[in-house]
Formats: sequence, structure tokens, C-alpha cells
Amino acid sequence: MNIQSLFGLNGKVALVTGGATGIGRMAAEGLVCAGATVLMASRKKGACEAAAAELNALGASGKAIGFVGDVGSEEGVAALVASVKERADKLDILMNNAGITWGEQLGQFPYHAWERVMNVNVTGLFHLTQALLPMLKASGTVDDPARVVNVGSVMGEREMGDGAYSYSASKAAVHHLTRILGKELAGHAITVNALAPGPFVSKMTAFATANEDGREKVGKEVPIGRVGRDEDIAGCMLFLCGKGGAYVTGAIIPVSGGINVMSGPDIFAPAQN
Repeated sequence: MNIQSLFGLNGKVALVTGGATGIGRMAAEGLVCAGATVLMASRKKGACEAAAAELNALGASGKAIGFVGDVGSEEGVAALVASVKERADKLDILMNNAGITWGEQLGQFPYHAWERVMNVNVTGLFHLTQALLPMLKASGTVDDPARVVNVGSVMGEREMGDGAYSYSASKAAVHHLTRILGKELAGHAITVNALAPGPFVSKMTAFATANEDGREKVGKEVPIGRVGRDEDIAGCMLFLCGKGGAYVTGAIIPVSGGINVMSGPDIFAPAQN
């Protein structure tokens, strides 16, 4: 037993959707540094190609390939699957990271926004996974399963709307789908787990985390006292995708600095003072 055998990914092929920025970019870097070939897909081809070039410039043992991919429609999922098959003859790791959000106060939340968020965050995730099952099944073995890692959110665990009602509901759905697929695919040598991140620096959270002052303010609301870092995501990915995580499936990994265990007030404390 050694670190490389537990967390190394030499020879593995991974697909990371929404891989150009944010959590997808953090995960892709960790996978490349561990030796994997990482296919990075996002709606913006230029951004994905640029991110892949940055990762390849690190001189790591793995490599990155960036290309366009959109899971927001049936046609987009089909095109993405075709692009994956053009670039790889196997798939060991699928990270369903692509996601969008929408914020609006209760009473004014638009129908089309709810539909769009669900299409990307839930429907696209499910159908992409389903379409890539033959490649994942061909790759996985009992000793070294293929891996699916979905990206949920602490907002899918806790009663947190913050105006992002469809986002929170979609991430709760992602968590439940993860458990269902974890159960159904275990016998096919595929593990299915999810990350449930708290606040990380990304385009989605730029309204609050774009500068140091904002990150500090957000971090003070997190029990551990800070926002998430790149290493927090990369470390989880190496665990779930390496040999060390081969016996874990159907898990929702809280990467939220303790927000997942925040509870209501201590209602008896005032009476004891």
C-alpha cells in the first residue's frame, strides 16, 4: 500500500462536464496531476480549450483535452457523447459537474427559469450518464470500478433557498439520483457518489466571492471559517476515483465546511443562564 496506488490515476480517462471553470476546473486539475487524461467539456469552447492548455502547461503526468459540450438539451447530450467517443476509446471516470442556477424572490420566480435549471442540472446529468453507461461498464472491474461523481450542493441538503429555489431542488434530486444509481450500478462495477459543496469561488458565486472582502464575509458564515479551496475538491476526487475509494458508492460527500451539520438555535440555553 502506498500513496500512488491509493490515489494515482495513471492511464485513466475522465470526462468532466462544466470543466472550464469553478469546481469542474478544480477537479480537472487534480485528475490531471494524478495522471489521468481529462476530457473537459463546457458550453464555451474557447474557455475550455484555454483551461486545458493551462493544465497541460503544469507538466503533470496526465493531460487535458478541452472541447465544447452542452447537457442542456437532448441534442446537446447526444453531441457530447459523440465527441467523447471521437476522443477516447474508454471512459473510467465521469464527473457530472455542469450546472446552472437562477435567483428570484418567491412569488416572482419564472417558469422558464425553473425548467432550464432542471434540464441542465438533473435531466442532462441523468441522460448523459445513461448514454455513457456502455463505456463505463466496459471499463469497470470488481477490483477497480468505473466511477461516476455527481456535483450536488449543500443547498440540496439543508433548507436553504436564498432565492435559488430550482437550484436547491435540483441538487436534492441529484443527491437522490446518486443513491439510486449507486444501488443499481454497483453490480456493474460502477460506483456513483456525489459531492455536496458549500461556497467555493466560481462564476456562479462571483456576486459574493469575486474579491477577498466578499470571500472573507462569506467565510465567516461557514462553521470552519472560510470558503472552499481548490484542494478541497481535488482531494475528494482523488479519493473517490482512486483505489482508496473503490469500496464507496451511493455516498454524498459534504464539502461545505460544516454547513451540512448546522442546525437551529440552542433552545434550552437561555433557560440555563
